[in-house]
Amino acid sequence: MNRIVTGIGALLASAAPVLAGGIERAPQSLAPLFENGNYVELSFGGVNPSVKGTDVAGVATGDVAQGYGFFGLAYKHQFTPNLSGAIIVEQPFGADILYPGANSPVLGGTAVEVNSTTYTALLRYKFENNFSVHGGLRGSHADGHVRLQGAGYATTSGYDLDIDGAWGLGWVAGIAWERPDIAARVSLTYNSPIEHDFDMTETGGPLPIAFQDQYTVKTPRSWTLEGQTGIAADTLLFGSIRWVKWSEFKVENFLFPIATPAGEIPLVEVEDTTTYTLGVGRKFTDNWSGSVSFLYEPSEGDTVSPLAPVNGRKAVTVAAIYTMDNIKITTGINYTKLGDATLGVGPSGAKREVADMDDSEVWAVAMRIGYSF
Repeated sequence: MNRIVTGIGALLASAAPVLAGGIERAPQSLAPLFENGNYVELSFGGVNPSVKGTDVAGVATGDVAQGYGFFGLAYKHQFTPNLSGAIIVEQPFGADILYPGANSPVLGGTAVEVNSTTYTALLRYKFENNFSVHGGLRGSHADGHVRLQGAGYATTSGYDLDIDGAWGLGWVAGIAWERPDIAARVSLTYNSPIEHDFDMTETGGPLPIAFQDQYTVKTPRSWTLEGQTGIAADTLLFGSIRWVKWSEFKVENFLFPIATPAGEIPLVEVEDTTTYTLGVGRKFTDNWSGSVSFLYEPSEGDTVSPLAPVNGRKAVTVAAIYTMDNIKITTGINYTKLGDATLGVGPSGAKREVADMDDSEVWAVAMRIGYSF
């Protein structure tokens, strides 16, 4: 049953969190660390979002979210019966938004691209009382590009920001409790914020010349509470609560934030998010098992940035797991219904509406191939 448990958790880490709050694409799961013995895995998948709406001029924005693929690697090693370690490579943050220039006169041409890859090194120590502690370091490499275009941005229309790639370092710490005979586990993990010192180049908009300098951007801290337990023979109940402090994710540079009598205008402003997941897993045969899970992330705030045009979501993920000897193959499909979002530009607390996004959705498929030895 434990092999079924970890397979389900691993798939949710890749397929369920697409287009989450802010620019999150994966919840930085530590599931490989809880595999039995030595373990290696490869994960990959694709995401097809559809995010569209109507601007204040009554013109359709067109589909502004671009599809993307993702991958992940993990290796876990059991040094002693009590001590284990893992190395995890993943892509937790990203964005690929483009408002087609031929569509909305209010936002057409506005774009944002963010790429990131993180490398996490972990150790876990199990005590004799079913408790364990885990922690380690996380290195992150990221880069990005932002362009503001259209009447909605008024005097800042035409502004272009190029963010060169840079590294940042953070840490991870957590505690877990397990009872293997009923496949029970509860874990709490903290991810620290990571600061990147980016070289940025700003051009256009109100800037008469190109401006270059180095500025610090902080990716947000988070807490993740995960739990699971057997509730009947070959049946597992699992779930999680994840909180991310997106309010500390700010891109500040020479031009932004802009001081006005009504308050500061940030380049991008994102509300904190809390995400809830609940699911059931079932073993059908010695080789086959499956799961279904549901995710809910409530909307936050009255308006959101056109650079992150998502506000809340509801999702369902269906997974199938095939186990043969030491190989475990997990395949799943995810459907996410994105909440309607009002896009706003201007000072915090006094934003002017520029568009309404509705009937947005995401389809995703994912696969993980794991090998125990």
